[in-house]
Amino acid sequence: MTLPALLDWSQLSASDRLKALQRPAQENVDALNASVRQIIADVRARGDTALLEYTQRFDGVDLAALQVSDAEFTSAAAALNEDQLAALHRAIANVSRFHVAQLADPIRIETSPGVVCERHYRPIDSVGLYVPAGVAPLPSAAIMLAVPARIAGCPTRIVCTPPRKDGTADPAVLVAARLCGVERIFKVGGAQAIAAMAYGTHTIPKVDKVFGPGNAWVTAAKLLAANDADGAALDLPAGPSEVLVIADESARAEFVAADLLAQAEHSIDAQAILVTTSKTLAQETLLQLEQQMQRLDRESTLRKSIAHARIFVVDSLDVAFDVSNSYAPEHLIVQTRNARAWLPKIRNAGSVFLGTWTPETMGDYCSGTNHVLPTYGFARAYSGLSMTDFMKRITVQELSDEGLRDLGPTAVTIAQLEGLDAHANAVQVRLRHLEAAARP
Repeated sequence: MTLPALLDWSQLSASDRLKALQRPAQENVDALNASVRQIIADVRARGDTALLEYTQRFDGVDLAALQVSDAEFTSAAAALNEDQLAALHRAIANVSRFHVAQLADPIRIETSPGVVCERHYRPIDSVGLYVPAGVAPLPSAAIMLAVPARIAGCPTRIVCTPPRKDGTADPAVLVAARLCGVERIFKVGGAQAIAAMAYGTHTIPKVDKVFGPGNAWVTAAKLLAANDADGAALDLPAGPSEVLVIADESARAEFVAADLLAQAEHSIDAQAILVTTSKTLAQETLLQLEQQMQRLDRESTLRKSIAHARIFVVDSLDVAFDVSNSYAPEHLIVQTRNARAWLPKIRNAGSVFLGTWTPETMGDYCSGTNHVLPTYGFARAYSGLSMTDFMKRITVQELSDEGLRDLGPTAVTIAQLEGLDAHANAVQVRLRHLEAAARP
């Protein structure tokens, strides 16, 4: 079998380092975008009919209806046992607690005498939440999307998720979504689901913003719709999953290998990277990867994914964090002595997991942080999903007559610098009125 390459960072040239940190090659982007554009155009033209045909073609299911029925919700609730329901409830509680804490109060500041500036928050009117179910159903994604949407108070909240082969949606996804306050769920996946939410069909309402992770087709559809004034905004670029582990000689190879495999099982184009100061740990991790893969259910996917994983041996932890910041991982796991002390060194990462006892799995499911995160290096400029993504920030300003007298001339001068005399005039007509009113 092919195990990850073990590379000595200090022996690599600058170009070799860049090559070694490359993500798995994406599909032909031009061809992919062309196909996704065709799907979007078809859904816009034929609506539900196109959705049903794509569901039959891509999912192998002939659906009588796109929307999940009350009877299906009832069956889904009966399909989960008490332990499963309790786990969902606890995860929702923790995610809710962390996201409620993110709510911000309005801001009100007097920037100059008589000049008040404010910022207020309003929920996005309608949001579409995409819950993937390709390699595996993801009730956790339903929680991560629906909880902040509910807390923000978005009036319209819908979910799209691919159907199973029997024509039903995954029971855990349905239960999780309903526990988070979503009542309308549609059995449609892929780029066609994004098109339906972005533009609307007879059955699926058009939304203002689309959220959720997905494959290359889903991501392409989100980007294309977001660049269309008639489409819908997107949350963030969230594609194939990735993890980078930084470890020193104190780390346990068993734990490190388990963390790498936890992300590798998502898909064959997921990426796992270990950066360590210990060659011994690197070699032991290779042995653990082989041993653990043999007893895991998704061994076939793991072997394909782990083949393009990387293990770098570096001279110091300072170098390790430089490598990580350059890569900008979706998930960063720090398994070192006094892991928290290294937190100020981290600049680019979607979500960070500190210490021996913090597997990335906890963030995926139930610690409370959101697991919808930027991938493919977008963590250099994007953050993971949070409450602000479900709300708009509206600024307000109000000037008294004294405020305009005091600050108005500044605006006039700047408007004249820009050659925009109508801008200046809007202030000057008011100043002249105030001057006239002040005359005896």
